[in-house]
Amino acid sequence: MLRSVRARTTVGATAVVAGALIVAGLAVVLLLRADLAGRADLQSEVAAREVAAQLAAGVTGDRLDLPDPEEHPVLVVDASGRVRAADKDLRDVGGVPVRPSTRIPPGGDDHGGDDDDDDSRPGRGEISQDVDFSTATATVDGRTAEFRFASLRVSTPAGETLTVRAGASLATTREAVGTVARAMLVGLPVLLAVVAGVTWLVTRRALGPVEAIRAEMAAITASGDLTRRVPEPGSRDEVADLAVTTNATLAALEESVARQRGFVADASHELRSPIASLRTQLEVALAHPELLDLEGVVEDVVRLQHLAADLLLLARLDAGDRPAPAEARPVDLAALVEEEVARRSADRAGAAAPGRPAPVVEAVIEAAPRVAGPRGRVARVLGNLLDNARRHAESVVRVTLREENGTAVLSVADDGPGVPPADRERIFERFVRLDDARSRDEGGAGLGLAIARDLVRAQSGTLTVGGAPGGGALFEIRLPVSGGSDSRKG
Repeated sequence: MLRSVRARTTVGATAVVAGALIVAGLAVVLLLRADLAGRADLQSEVAAREVAAQLAAGVTGDRLDLPDPEEHPVLVVDASGRVRAADKDLRDVGGVPVRPSTRIPPGGDDHGGDDDDDDSRPGRGEISQDVDFSTATATVDGRTAEFRFASLRVSTPAGETLTVRAGASLATTREAVGTVARAMLVGLPVLLAVVAGVTWLVTRRALGPVEAIRAEMAAITASGDLTRRVPEPGSRDEVADLAVTTNATLAALEESVARQRGFVADASHELRSPIASLRTQLEVALAHPELLDLEGVVEDVVRLQHLAADLLLLARLDAGDRPAPAEARPVDLAALVEEEVARRSADRAGAAAPGRPAPVVEAVIEAAPRVAGPRGRVARVLGNLLDNARRHAESVVRVTLREENGTAVLSVADDGPGVPPADRERIFERFVRLDDARSRDEGGAGLGLAIARDLVRAQSGTLTVGGAPGGGALFEIRLPVSGGSDSRKG
Protein backbone atom coordinates (compact mmCIF):
# COMPACT_ATOMS: atom_id res chain seq x y z
CA MET A 1 0.00 0.00 0.00
CA LEU A 2 1.39 3.37 -1.05
CA ARG A 3 1.25 5.55 2.05
CA SER A 4 3.55 8.43 1.08
CA VAL A 5 2.53 11.29 -1.15
CA ARG A 6 5.83 10.94 -3.00
CA ALA A 7 5.18 7.30 -3.90
CA ARG A 8 1.57 7.92 -4.93
CA THR A 9 2.58 10.88 -7.06
CA THR A 10 5.33 8.90 -8.76
CA VAL A 11 3.10 5.92 -9.48
CA GLY A 12 0.27 8.14 -10.68
CA ALA A 13 2.48 10.21 -12.98
CA THR A 14 4.15 7.09 -14.38
CA ALA A 15 0.80 5.42 -15.01
CA VAL A 16 -0.56 8.48 -16.79
CA VAL A 17 2.56 8.79 -18.98
CA ALA A 18 2.49 5.04 -19.71
CA GLY A 19 -1.13 5.22 -20.81
CA ALA A 20 -0.44 8.24 -22.99
CA LEU A 21 2.62 6.62 -24.57
CA ILE A 22 0.77 3.36 -25.28
CA VAL A 23 -2.09 5.20 -26.98
CA ALA A 24 0.34 7.41 -28.91
CA GLY A 25 2.45 4.37 -29.90
CA LEU A 26 -0.56 2.47 -31.18
CA ALA A 27 -1.66 5.51 -33.15
CA VAL A 28 1.82 5.91 -34.67
CA VAL A 29 2.04 2.23 -35.64
CA LEU A 30 -1.43 2.23 -37.19
CA LEU A 31 -0.80 5.46 -39.09
CA LEU A 32 2.59 4.21 -40.27
CA ARG A 33 1.08 0.91 -41.41
CA ALA A 34 -1.72 2.71 -43.27
CA ASP A 35 0.75 5.10 -44.91
CA LEU A 36 3.09 2.33 -46.04
CA ALA A 37 0.15 0.28 -47.28
CA GLY A 38 -0.97 3.26 -49.33
CA ARG A 39 2.51 3.59 -50.76
CA ALA A 40 2.48 -0.09 -51.71
CA ASP A 41 -0.87 0.37 -53.47
CA LEU A 42 0.54 3.33 -55.36
CA GLN A 43 3.70 1.46 -56.41
CA SER A 44 1.76 -1.59 -57.58
CA GLU A 45 -0.67 0.60 -59.55
CA VAL A 46 2.18 2.48 -61.21
CA ALA A 47 3.84 -0.79 -62.22
CA ALA A 48 0.54 -2.17 -63.53
CA ARG A 49 -0.14 0.95 -65.61
CA GLU A 50 3.35 0.92 -67.09
CA VAL A 51 2.77 -2.62 -68.39
CA ALA A 52 -0.81 -1.79 -69.42
CA ALA A 53 0.48 1.18 -71.43
CA GLN A 54 2.74 -1.15 -73.38
CA LEU A 55 -0.14 -3.52 -74.06
CA ALA A 56 -2.39 -0.66 -75.16
CA ALA A 57 0.36 0.38 -77.58
CA GLY A 58 0.41 -3.10 -79.11
CA VAL A 59 3.49 -4.52 -77.41
CA THR A 60 2.90 -8.19 -76.59
CA GLY A 61 4.67 -11.40 -75.65
CA ASP A 62 8.39 -11.37 -75.04
CA ARG A 63 8.69 -7.76 -76.16
CA LEU A 64 7.04 -6.52 -72.96
CA ASP A 65 9.42 -4.66 -70.66
CA LEU A 66 8.55 -6.11 -67.20
CA PRO A 67 9.93 -4.71 -63.93
CA ASP A 68 12.13 -6.64 -61.50
CA PRO A 69 9.92 -9.49 -60.27
CA GLU A 70 11.45 -9.41 -56.77
CA GLU A 71 10.12 -5.87 -56.34
CA HIS A 72 7.14 -5.84 -58.69
CA PRO A 73 5.99 -9.25 -59.91
CA VAL A 74 3.72 -8.83 -62.98
CA LEU A 75 1.53 -11.21 -64.89
CA VAL A 76 -0.90 -10.63 -67.72
CA VAL A 77 -3.99 -12.81 -68.12
CA ASP A 78 -6.71 -12.85 -70.74
CA ALA A 79 -10.44 -12.76 -70.24
CA SER A 80 -10.51 -16.50 -69.46
CA GLY A 81 -7.83 -16.14 -66.80
CA ARG A 82 -5.03 -17.80 -68.73
CA VAL A 83 -1.53 -16.41 -68.30
CA ARG A 84 -0.44 -14.46 -71.38
CA ALA A 85 2.75 -12.92 -70.02
CA ALA A 86 4.86 -13.15 -66.82
CA ASP A 87 8.46 -12.94 -65.73
CA LYS A 88 10.31 -16.23 -65.96
CA ASP A 89 11.38 -16.03 -62.31
CA LEU A 90 7.77 -15.72 -61.08
CA ARG A 91 6.75 -19.23 -60.01
CA ASP A 92 3.31 -18.79 -58.44
CA VAL A 93 0.82 -16.19 -57.19
CA GLY A 94 -1.41 -17.00 -54.25
CA GLY A 95 -0.29 -20.65 -54.40
CA VAL A 96 -1.29 -21.05 -58.09
CA PRO A 97 1.62 -21.89 -60.46
CA VAL A 98 2.26 -19.31 -63.15
CA ARG A 99 2.33 -21.21 -66.49
CA PRO A 100 0.95 -20.37 -69.91
CA SER A 101 -1.73 -23.00 -69.56
CA THR A 102 -2.69 -22.11 -66.02
CA ARG A 103 -5.81 -20.17 -65.23
CA ILE A 104 -5.26 -17.51 -62.60
CA PRO A 105 -8.40 -16.52 -60.67
CA PRO A 106 -9.09 -12.80 -60.99
CA GLY A 107 -7.66 -10.67 -58.20
CA GLY A 108 -9.22 -7.61 -56.65
CA ASP A 109 -11.04 -8.27 -53.40
CA ASP A 110 -10.95 -4.65 -52.31
CA HIS A 111 -13.29 -3.04 -54.75
CA GLY A 112 -15.50 -5.95 -55.56
CA GLY A 113 -15.99 -4.79 -59.17
CA ASP A 114 -17.89 -6.92 -61.71
CA ASP A 115 -15.45 -8.09 -64.36
CA ASP A 116 -18.27 -8.90 -66.75
CA ASP A 117 -19.74 -5.42 -66.64
CA ASP A 118 -19.58 -4.13 -70.18
CA ASP A 119 -19.61 -0.51 -69.03
CA SER A 120 -16.31 -1.03 -67.18
CA ARG A 121 -14.48 -2.51 -70.19
CA PRO A 122 -11.97 -0.13 -71.76
CA GLY A 123 -12.23 0.86 -75.37
CA ARG A 124 -9.86 -0.37 -78.02
CA GLY A 125 -6.29 0.67 -77.08
CA GLU A 126 -7.39 2.15 -73.74
CA ILE A 127 -6.66 1.43 -70.09
CA SER A 128 -9.42 1.13 -67.49
CA GLN A 129 -9.47 3.68 -64.73
CA ASP A 130 -10.81 1.15 -62.23
CA VAL A 131 -8.15 -0.50 -60.12
CA ASP A 132 -8.70 -3.40 -57.74
CA PHE A 133 -6.27 -4.17 -54.93
CA SER A 134 -5.60 -7.46 -53.17
CA THR A 135 -2.97 -9.01 -50.94
CA ALA A 136 -1.45 -12.35 -51.90
CA THR A 137 1.78 -14.31 -51.67
CA ALA A 138 4.09 -14.74 -54.60
CA THR A 139 7.15 -16.96 -55.15
CA VAL A 140 9.94 -15.32 -57.07
CA ASP A 141 13.18 -17.17 -57.73
CA GLY A 142 12.41 -19.63 -54.92
CA ARG A 143 11.58 -16.99 -52.30
CA THR A 144 7.98 -16.56 -51.17
CA ALA A 145 6.84 -13.17 -49.88
CA GLU A 146 3.67 -11.20 -49.46
CA PHE A 147 2.77 -8.57 -52.04
CA ARG A 148 0.11 -5.98 -52.57
CA PHE A 149 -1.34 -6.50 -56.09
CA ALA A 150 -3.07 -3.91 -58.26
CA SER A 151 -5.35 -5.29 -61.03
CA LEU A 152 -6.58 -3.26 -63.98
CA ARG A 153 -7.87 -4.06 -67.48
CA VAL A 154 -6.49 -2.87 -70.76
CA SER A 155 -7.67 -3.28 -74.36
CA THR A 156 -5.09 -4.00 -77.05
CA PRO A 157 -5.27 -2.37 -80.50
CA ALA A 158 -6.71 -5.67 -81.73
CA GLY A 159 -9.63 -5.30 -79.30
CA GLU A 160 -8.57 -8.04 -76.88
CA THR A 161 -9.19 -7.28 -73.21
CA LEU A 162 -6.39 -8.30 -70.85
CA THR A 163 -5.92 -7.95 -67.12
CA VAL A 164 -2.62 -6.76 -65.70
CA ARG A 165 -1.72 -7.72 -62.14
CA ALA A 166 1.35 -6.01 -60.68
CA GLY A 167 2.54 -6.38 -57.11
CA ALA A 168 4.57 -4.34 -54.64
CA SER A 169 6.45 -6.06 -51.86
CA LEU A 170 5.10 -5.64 -48.33
CA ALA A 171 8.35 -6.74 -46.73
CA THR A 172 9.58 -3.16 -46.36
CA THR A 173 6.26 -2.12 -44.85
CA ARG A 174 6.23 -4.93 -42.33
CA GLU A 175 9.89 -4.41 -41.51
CA ALA A 176 9.38 -0.69 -40.91
CA VAL A 177 6.31 -1.27 -38.73
CA GLY A 178 8.13 -4.02 -36.81
CA THR A 179 11.17 -1.80 -36.27
CA VAL A 180 9.05 1.05 -34.93
CA ALA A 181 7.10 -1.32 -32.69
CA ARG A 182 10.28 -2.88 -31.30
CA ALA A 183 11.81 0.53 -30.73
CA MET A 184 8.74 1.56 -28.79
CA LEU A 185 8.74 -1.62 -26.75
CA VAL A 186 12.38 -1.05 -25.83
CA GLY A 187 12.08 2.70 -25.31
CA LEU A 188 8.83 2.66 -23.34
CA PRO A 189 10.26 1.07 -20.15
CA VAL A 190 13.33 3.31 -20.34
CA LEU A 191 11.20 6.43 -20.75
CA LEU A 192 8.89 5.34 -17.94
CA ALA A 193 11.90 4.74 -15.69
CA VAL A 194 13.14 8.26 -16.48
CA VAL A 195 9.69 9.73 -15.78
CA ALA A 196 9.42 7.83 -12.49
CA GLY A 197 12.92 8.91 -11.41
CA VAL A 198 12.40 12.55 -12.31
CA THR A 199 8.98 12.59 -10.62
CA TRP A 200 10.44 11.01 -7.50
CA LEU A 201 13.27 13.55 -7.31
CA VAL A 202 11.07 16.55 -8.10
CA THR A 203 8.46 15.43 -5.59
CA ARG A 204 11.10 14.92 -2.93
CA ARG A 205 12.45 18.39 -3.54
CA ALA A 206 8.95 19.89 -3.52
CA LEU A 207 7.96 18.07 -0.33
CA GLY A 208 11.26 18.74 1.44
CA PRO A 209 10.02 22.02 2.97
CA VAL A 210 6.80 20.28 4.01
CA GLU A 211 8.82 17.62 5.82
CA ALA A 212 10.87 20.35 7.49
CA ILE A 213 7.67 22.06 8.63
CA ARG A 214 6.30 18.76 9.95
CA ALA A 215 9.51 17.96 11.82
CA GLU A 216 9.64 21.40 13.41
CA MET A 217 5.98 21.22 14.41
CA ALA A 218 6.63 17.82 16.00
CA ALA A 219 9.59 19.29 17.89
CA ILE A 220 7.49 22.26 19.04
CA THR A 221 4.75 19.93 20.23
CA ALA A 222 7.23 17.75 22.09
CA SER A 223 9.06 20.65 23.73
CA GLY A 224 6.07 22.94 24.29
CA ASP A 225 8.24 25.90 23.25
CA LEU A 226 5.85 28.17 21.37
CA THR A 227 8.58 30.72 20.64
CA ARG A 228 9.98 28.46 17.93
CA ARG A 229 8.90 28.84 14.32
CA VAL A 230 8.86 26.56 11.30
CA PRO A 231 11.32 27.31 8.45
CA GLU A 232 9.93 29.41 5.63
CA PRO A 233 11.24 28.46 2.16
CA GLY A 234 12.35 31.19 -0.17
CA SER A 235 9.99 30.07 -2.92
CA ARG A 236 6.76 31.92 -3.53
CA ASP A 237 4.45 28.93 -3.72
CA GLU A 238 1.79 27.15 -1.69
CA VAL A 239 4.39 25.56 0.61
CA ALA A 240 5.76 28.99 1.50
CA ASP A 241 2.21 30.20 2.16
CA LEU A 242 1.70 27.16 4.41
CA ALA A 243 4.84 28.00 6.39
CA VAL A 244 3.80 31.65 6.78
CA THR A 245 0.31 30.65 7.91
CA THR A 246 1.74 28.08 10.32
CA ASN A 247 4.06 30.66 11.87
CA ALA A 248 1.17 33.11 12.16
CA THR A 249 -0.84 30.41 13.92
CA LEU A 250 2.05 29.68 16.27
CA ALA A 251 2.40 33.40 17.04
CA ALA A 252 -1.31 33.67 17.79
CA LEU A 253 -1.13 30.54 19.93
CA GLU A 254 1.90 31.89 21.78
CA GLU A 255 0.09 35.17 22.41
CA SER A 256 -3.02 33.32 23.56
CA VAL A 257 -1.06 31.11 25.95
CA ALA A 258 0.87 34.10 27.30
CA ARG A 259 -2.37 35.98 27.77
CA GLN A 260 -3.93 33.01 29.51
CA ARG A 261 -0.97 32.62 31.82
CA GLY A 262 -1.02 36.32 32.60
CA PHE A 263 -4.73 36.14 33.21
CA VAL A 264 -4.30 33.25 35.62
CA ALA A 265 -1.47 35.07 37.43
CA ASP A 266 -3.44 38.31 37.68
CA ALA A 267 -6.56 36.48 38.78
CA SER A 268 -4.60 34.68 41.49
CA HIS A 269 -3.14 37.97 42.65
CA GLU A 270 -6.55 39.66 42.71
CA LEU A 271 -8.19 36.80 44.56
CA ARG A 272 -5.42 36.62 47.13
CA SER A 273 -6.17 40.04 48.66
CA PRO A 274 -9.88 39.55 49.53
CA ILE A 275 -9.24 35.97 50.61
CA ALA A 276 -6.37 37.08 52.87
CA SER A 277 -8.49 39.89 54.30
CA LEU A 278 -11.40 37.53 54.90
CA ARG A 279 -9.13 34.95 56.56
CA THR A 280 -7.58 37.61 58.81
CA GLN A 281 -10.98 38.82 59.97
CA LEU A 282 -12.15 35.29 60.64
CA GLU A 283 -9.02 34.42 62.59
CA VAL A 284 -9.44 37.57 64.71
CA ALA A 285 -13.08 36.70 65.24
CA LEU A 286 -12.09 33.21 66.26
CA ALA A 287 -9.76 34.55 68.93
CA HIS A 288 -11.87 37.58 69.87
CA PRO A 289 -15.49 37.14 68.85
CA GLU A 290 -16.39 40.56 70.16
CA LEU A 291 -14.10 42.15 67.50
CA LEU A 292 -15.85 40.48 64.53
CA ASP A 293 -16.67 43.07 61.84
CA LEU A 294 -19.62 41.47 60.10
CA GLU A 295 -20.06 44.33 57.65
CA GLY A 296 -16.41 44.06 56.54
CA VAL A 297 -16.72 40.31 56.17
CA VAL A 298 -19.84 40.69 54.07
CA GLU A 299 -18.13 43.33 51.89
CA ASP A 300 -15.13 41.06 51.29
CA VAL A 301 -17.39 38.14 50.44
CA VAL A 302 -19.45 40.27 48.05
CA ARG A 303 -16.33 41.62 46.43
CA LEU A 304 -14.95 38.10 46.12
CA GLN A 305 -18.23 36.94 44.61
CA HIS A 306 -18.25 39.75 42.04
CA LEU A 307 -14.63 39.08 41.13
CA ALA A 308 -15.27 35.37 40.68
CA ALA A 309 -18.32 36.14 38.50
CA ASP A 310 -16.25 38.53 36.36
CA LEU A 311 -13.48 35.96 35.95
CA LEU A 312 -16.00 33.30 34.99
CA LEU A 313 -17.59 35.60 32.41
CA LEU A 314 -14.21 36.43 30.87
CA ALA A 315 -13.33 32.73 30.73
CA ARG A 316 -16.62 32.00 28.94
CA LEU A 317 -16.00 34.81 26.46
CA ASP A 318 -12.49 33.55 25.78
CA ALA A 319 -13.94 30.11 25.10
CA GLY A 320 -16.21 31.60 22.43
CA ASP A 321 -19.39 31.51 24.46
CA ARG A 322 -22.34 32.77 22.46
CA PRO A 323 -25.91 33.32 23.67
CA ALA A 324 -28.54 30.79 22.79
CA PRO A 325 -30.93 31.74 19.96
CA ALA A 326 -33.77 32.08 22.47
CA GLU A 327 -31.73 34.73 24.35
CA ALA A 328 -30.74 36.72 21.27
CA ARG A 329 -33.93 38.74 21.11
CA PRO A 330 -33.82 42.36 19.95
CA VAL A 331 -33.11 44.80 22.76
CA ASP A 332 -34.69 48.26 22.86
CA LEU A 333 -31.65 50.43 23.61
CA ALA A 334 -33.72 53.52 24.47
CA ALA A 335 -35.67 51.68 27.17
CA LEU A 336 -32.45 50.09 28.45
CA VAL A 337 -30.70 53.48 28.69
CA GLU A 338 -33.62 55.05 30.53
CA GLU A 339 -33.70 52.14 32.95
CA GLU A 340 -29.98 52.18 33.72
CA VAL A 341 -29.85 55.97 34.05
CA ALA A 342 -32.87 55.96 36.38
CA ARG A 343 -31.30 53.25 38.54
CA ARG A 344 -28.06 55.18 38.98
CA SER A 345 -29.84 58.50 39.51
CA ALA A 346 -31.81 56.90 42.36
CA ASP A 347 -28.69 55.32 43.87
CA ARG A 348 -26.22 58.20 44.14
CA ALA A 349 -24.68 57.07 47.40
CA GLY A 350 -21.12 56.02 46.85
CA ALA A 351 -21.37 56.88 43.20
CA ALA A 352 -18.38 59.22 43.18
CA ALA A 353 -14.87 59.12 44.50
CA PRO A 354 -14.33 60.19 48.11
CA GLY A 355 -14.28 63.93 48.54
CA ARG A 356 -16.43 64.66 45.49
CA PRO A 357 -20.22 65.03 45.22
CA ALA A 358 -22.13 62.37 43.34
CA PRO A 359 -22.34 63.25 39.62
CA VAL A 360 -25.60 63.77 37.82
CA VAL A 361 -26.43 61.17 35.12
CA GLU A 362 -28.22 62.57 32.08
CA ALA A 363 -29.65 60.80 29.03
CA VAL A 364 -30.06 62.23 25.52
CA ILE A 365 -32.04 59.82 23.35
CA GLU A 366 -32.36 60.77 19.67
CA ALA A 367 -33.50 57.39 18.37
CA ALA A 368 -34.67 54.04 19.66
CA PRO A 369 -32.72 51.40 17.72
CA ARG A 370 -32.90 47.72 18.51
CA VAL A 371 -29.83 45.53 18.73
CA ALA A 372 -29.29 41.81 19.17
CA GLY A 373 -29.52 40.44 22.71
CA PRO A 374 -29.32 39.04 25.24
CA ARG A 375 -30.48 42.05 27.17
CA GLY A 376 -28.43 41.19 30.26
CA ARG A 377 -25.15 41.44 28.38
CA VAL A 378 -26.02 44.75 26.75
CA ALA A 379 -27.08 46.08 30.17
CA ARG A 380 -23.79 44.84 31.65
CA VAL A 381 -21.81 46.82 29.06
CA LEU A 382 -23.73 50.04 29.69
CA GLY A 383 -23.59 49.50 33.46
CA ASN A 384 -19.82 49.02 33.46
CA LEU A 385 -19.31 52.20 31.43
CA LEU A 386 -21.64 54.19 33.69
CA ASP A 387 -19.93 52.93 36.86
CA ASN A 388 -16.53 53.81 35.42
CA ALA A 389 -17.71 57.29 34.37
CA ARG A 390 -19.27 58.01 37.81
CA ARG A 391 -16.01 57.18 39.54
CA HIS A 392 -14.10 59.74 37.47
CA ALA A 393 -16.69 62.46 36.72
CA GLU A 394 -16.59 65.81 38.43
CA SER A 395 -20.27 66.69 38.21
CA VAL A 396 -22.09 65.12 35.28
CA VAL A 397 -22.24 61.92 33.18
CA ARG A 398 -24.07 62.18 29.88
CA VAL A 399 -25.43 59.18 27.93
CA THR A 400 -26.32 59.79 24.25
CA LEU A 401 -28.12 57.33 21.98
CA ARG A 402 -28.48 57.80 18.22
CA GLU A 403 -28.48 55.82 14.99
CA GLU A 404 -26.12 56.23 12.02
CA ASN A 405 -26.50 54.26 8.78
CA GLY A 406 -27.95 51.15 10.37
CA THR A 407 -25.63 51.32 13.39
CA ALA A 408 -26.67 52.10 16.93
CA VAL A 409 -24.25 54.57 18.56
CA LEU A 410 -24.27 54.73 22.36
CA SER A 411 -21.93 57.27 23.98
CA VAL A 412 -21.02 57.70 27.65
CA ALA A 413 -19.17 60.95 28.47
CA ASP A 414 -17.93 62.40 31.74
CA ASP A 415 -16.28 65.67 32.74
CA GLY A 416 -13.42 64.06 34.63
CA PRO A 417 -9.69 64.11 33.89
CA GLY A 418 -10.09 61.95 30.76
CA VAL A 419 -7.83 59.21 29.43
CA PRO A 420 -4.37 60.05 28.03
CA PRO A 421 -4.07 59.08 24.33
CA ALA A 422 -1.22 56.69 25.12
CA ASP A 423 -3.44 54.71 27.50
CA ARG A 424 -6.67 54.60 25.49
CA GLU A 425 -6.09 51.01 24.37
CA ARG A 426 -4.32 49.85 27.51
CA ILE A 427 -7.32 50.59 29.73
CA PHE A 428 -9.22 47.76 28.00
CA GLU A 429 -6.64 45.23 29.11
CA ARG A 430 -7.50 43.06 32.07
CA PHE A 431 -6.48 44.11 35.58
CA VAL A 432 -5.18 47.49 34.33
CA ARG A 433 -5.58 50.52 36.61
CA LEU A 434 -4.22 53.85 35.46
CA ASP A 435 -4.13 55.24 39.01
CA ASP A 436 -1.78 52.95 40.91
CA ALA A 437 -2.26 54.97 44.10
CA ARG A 438 -5.98 54.27 44.06
CA SER A 439 -7.03 51.46 46.35
CA ARG A 440 -8.60 48.30 45.00
CA ASP A 441 -11.76 49.00 46.92
CA GLU A 442 -12.18 52.33 45.15
CA GLY A 443 -11.01 51.38 41.69
CA GLY A 444 -12.19 47.83 41.37
CA ALA A 445 -10.21 44.94 39.94
CA GLY A 446 -9.63 46.48 36.52
CA LEU A 447 -11.98 44.11 34.71
CA GLY A 448 -15.01 46.29 33.97
CA LEU A 449 -13.76 47.84 30.71
CA ALA A 450 -12.20 44.57 29.54
CA ILE A 451 -15.52 42.78 30.07
CA ALA A 452 -17.40 45.59 28.30
CA ARG A 453 -15.20 45.42 25.19
CA ASP A 454 -15.32 41.61 25.02
CA LEU A 455 -19.11 41.66 25.31
CA VAL A 456 -19.40 44.30 22.57
CA ARG A 457 -17.08 42.33 20.27
CA ALA A 458 -19.18 39.24 20.89
CA GLN A 459 -22.10 41.26 19.49
CA SER A 460 -20.07 42.19 16.35
CA GLY A 461 -19.67 45.74 17.61
CA THR A 462 -16.87 48.09 18.68
CA LEU A 463 -16.02 49.96 21.87
CA THR A 464 -13.59 52.89 21.74
CA VAL A 465 -12.56 55.75 23.99
CA GLY A 466 -11.66 59.31 23.12
CA GLY A 467 -11.92 62.80 24.48
CA ALA A 468 -15.27 64.35 25.35
CA PRO A 469 -16.07 67.77 23.78
CA GLY A 470 -16.10 69.48 27.19
CA GLY A 471 -13.15 67.55 28.57
CA GLY A 472 -13.13 64.14 30.18
CA ALA A 473 -13.50 60.71 28.62
CA LEU A 474 -15.94 59.69 25.88
CA PHE A 475 -16.70 55.98 25.49
CA GLU A 476 -18.54 55.10 22.29
CA ILE A 477 -20.29 51.80 21.53
CA ARG A 478 -21.31 50.90 17.98
CA LEU A 479 -23.61 47.92 17.46
CA PRO A 480 -25.40 46.75 14.29
CA VAL A 481 -29.12 47.44 14.35
CA SER A 482 -31.25 44.29 14.23
CA GLY A 483 -34.68 45.94 13.95
CA GLY A 484 -36.45 49.22 13.30
CA SER A 485 -36.09 52.35 15.41
CA ASP A 486 -38.15 55.34 16.36
CA SER A 487 -36.67 58.81 16.04
CA ARG A 488 -37.24 60.93 19.13
CA LYS A 489 -35.60 63.70 21.08
CA GLY A 490 -34.70 63.52 24.75
